[in-house]
Amino acid sequence: MTAPVDRDFLRVVTDDPSGTGDGLLDNKAGQAFPDPYAAPWLRACRKLDRAGYGPAVVNAYIRYAPEVSNLVGPETAIGMADIISSVAIKAGRGAAEFLPGAAVAAAKRLDQDAARFLSWLGLIERFSTLAPESTLTVLRKMDMLLSTLNVSSLEAWILAGIRSAGADAEKRLEYFNFSDPEAGRWLEKESGEINFSHMDRRLKAYINALWRIRVPLREPPINAPYNARRRASFGQGLIRMPSAFPGFRGEQAKELFQAALAHVGAHMMYSGPPFAVRNLKTIQVALVSLIEDARVEQLAMREFPGLRRLWAPFHIAQSTGNMTAPSLLARLSHALIDPDFKDIDGWIKRGRDMFFAHHADWDNPQMSREIGGRLGNDIGQMRIQFDARAYVVEPPYRDDNLGLWDFDEDPPPQAMEAELLFDAVRIEEQDDDDETPPDREREEHEQSDEEDANRINLSITEEEGIAVARYPEYDYSIGRDRADWTTIVEYTPPPGAAHAIDDMLDRHAHVVNRIKSLIDSARVSRPQRVKRRQEGDFLDIDAAIEVMISRRMGENPDPRVYGRFERKHRDLAVNLLLDISESTNDKITASDETVLDVERQATALLAHAMSDLGDPFAIAAFCSNRRDDVRYYRIKDFGSPYGALSKSYLAGLQGGYSTRIGAAMRHAAEDLKRQQTHRRLLLVVTDGEPSDIDVTDKKYLVEDARHVIHELAMDGIDVFCVGLDSGGDSYLTRIFGRRNVVQIDKLERLPEKLPMIYLRLTA
Repeated sequence: MTAPVDRDFLRVVTDDPSGTGDGLLDNKAGQAFPDPYAAPWLRACRKLDRAGYGPAVVNAYIRYAPEVSNLVGPETAIGMADIISSVAIKAGRGAAEFLPGAAVAAAKRLDQDAARFLSWLGLIERFSTLAPESTLTVLRKMDMLLSTLNVSSLEAWILAGIRSAGADAEKRLEYFNFSDPEAGRWLEKESGEINFSHMDRRLKAYINALWRIRVPLREPPINAPYNARRRASFGQGLIRMPSAFPGFRGEQAKELFQAALAHVGAHMMYSGPPFAVRNLKTIQVALVSLIEDARVEQLAMREFPGLRRLWAPFHIAQSTGNMTAPSLLARLSHALIDPDFKDIDGWIKRGRDMFFAHHADWDNPQMSREIGGRLGNDIGQMRIQFDARAYVVEPPYRDDNLGLWDFDEDPPPQAMEAELLFDAVRIEEQDDDDETPPDREREEHEQSDEEDANRINLSITEEEGIAVARYPEYDYSIGRDRADWTTIVEYTPPPGAAHAIDDMLDRHAHVVNRIKSLIDSARVSRPQRVKRRQEGDFLDIDAAIEVMISRRMGENPDPRVYGRFERKHRDLAVNLLLDISESTNDKITASDETVLDVERQATALLAHAMSDLGDPFAIAAFCSNRRDDVRYYRIKDFGSPYGALSKSYLAGLQGGYSTRIGAAMRHAAEDLKRQQTHRRLLLVVTDGEPSDIDVTDKKYLVEDARHVIHELAMDGIDVFCVGLDSGGDSYLTRIFGRRNVVQIDKLERLPEKLPMIYLRLTA
């Protein structure tokens, strides 16, 4: 903390009637605040002193204000006193004392741009209102933050923390001091670095074009250790790519993503079955993996010589006297891809000579095990220490090698960093007691890309629930998406009595009969050209030519020379999404039935209608328990029959939690996007305004859901809502549009209304 303010020094400011304050206007301050700014600056000092924030705050302002003035102008430096006062009131004296010094660093980072600096000051003042307990923490880190962020992205990063923690001050503080790993993750995303979300589609097309491989590409799980997020990984039917490669920007970052994916693709093409670990030492595992990396790259470059230009620039290790294991392994990697690379170390020369001497055996993966084992023995005899926990594969485009090894048991989760591979090897070496209880296992059930292009199991949230996908969420306050902000957790619905659904259909026989009478008239499909009609929408050219030929031959021509567009069959896919939040447990007025009971009845009748029509359809339900647990229940999937199992799931649904509707609609739409039909309809049944316990701004989830509707419209998906809350018309029409909402005033009429609405929409 700075020394107390000299009271004689301040008396000039506080007591001098003339306001000149010559004692403050020494050479440094006098140059920073020349006339006519001297008097306003002295008044700003007097105002801070009289406010009673303590001498430390005033002294900090007097010390740093001249430097701020030199950087961004005297008017801005004088106005900063008001911001300091506001921060002192809202966030305390500590934050106010630290602000002037942080302002100097900010002015330098913002290229001495006064307008941007003023935006930064305004952001700090707003932040002190929203998260007063975290203001000092952020100010202490300001130089680091502004080294990678501009003011706009800094604001987005700050708001991400406030959104994620809500009203929980302790969680906010964890985020802003980086105890919460989400803070670093969002810092990467907001820093402007090229990241996986920017490259996702391009990378999928790239690996398909290069290797004709269609496999899901995913980021590491949010709970993955740091080293696991630095390298690509493959196995269990998918590829994981780092969210970003820190330190690589622009075109170099894009090329690094492509290089990493091309390398993993080479493994998938040429590596064959995984190696058995058996009794290998940790250094041997690392070297077998390194040789295998080089082997598959040589085979890939035989087929695509241009890959050398993609991979070689990332091999930057040079010949030195450094005898550490990471240095030797990086230099050996360089030597195996570049025959012209010369290294003074005899071990590297031996490794290179052995590798290229066996070029005729490059098609055999066992070559890697043989050479890697020998080199591992050699480096062991050299008494060079190998720290498996600190080891990270180099160069950065190469994967973590977990996919190359068979541990004679369930494979380790992809969330594990490479060091755990070596831990497994050490367990083999030590031959521990088999009765030692293992850690609780967490399984990942991966699905193929064609089954679900966006679903992947990240972790098991609860015993029955599996986190399967992450989606963005739109923040209207900054006008942009929060990438990967919500997590969909799929749960198996609790089974109920399937016969209860059939009994319900019997009780509503009159509705079933009305549905049947309307089914045959319902048509929705691509219009088809029907030719040879006497009347129509267009001229049938082929028929017209035949008419001219007939006339010239003296024959009576066929008068059917027109064609028209007709819809002959249905071409429609529907996903019915049910809101099963806590409010659906409420009883209907003057009835023993709950809102969920009525939803269940309406769904059963609608499913009966869709089954009779032959329309492909799916049924799902959702609720939410904060953004990281948006619960999704699959009652019936596209392609699966609507039978006893689906009816059991429907009968067993239970209401609970909140209504984060935007995330649920995004997930339901992913299934619809894969349906090759003329029309795709997402039919949402909800009884309440979007809400969740980690959101205090009522407008936030409404605007996110509205944003989802616009996105789905661009993807050719129609969204229609059936609202069960007569008081919710304002927000439902805001989200879905007035023409795409039907409000059900009397809930008991929903079973009758829902199938009729569907038939009207699809007729």
